[in-house]
Amino acid sequence: MEIPSINLGRGKLPSALDMPSIPLKQPSADMPVFPPVVIPPSNLVAPAGVELKEEPKEDTESQTVQPSLRVPVIKIDLPLPTAEVVATATYAAVAAVATTTLATPFFNKIKKQVQKFLQKKVDKWKENRKKKKDSSES
Repeated sequence: MEIPSINLGRGKLPSALDMPSIPLKQPSADMPVFPPVVIPPSNLVAPAGVELKEEPKEDTESQTVQPSLRVPVIKIDLPLPTAEVVATATYAAVAAVATTTLATPFFNKIKKQVQKFLQKKVDKWKENRKKKKDSSES
């Protein structure tokens, strides 16, 4: 048995289009440069003929001890802030309260004057509006 087929002939295909190439630059980026960190070796000694000044070593006994509060019922030591921290916090709190106490009357006076000024403007606007409304009715 013969397979049926259709003969379409040999058509001529069009030639390919001439496409210009697009020149693209390769992307570039600035790479971060970090200076090298030099860590001296642990067995570093001074060269011959160099005298070193010895710094006094801190005694572990002379260091300040962190004050703490012992809670007897639950047997916990609560660390307390140092005197410098307490003094700084106290100064900041006193300054904030003093500033607020002294500045409040000043700002209240300014606020009252601004409110009076604005209220006069609003009253004048209402009065002019009422006059226009009355004149348009009659």
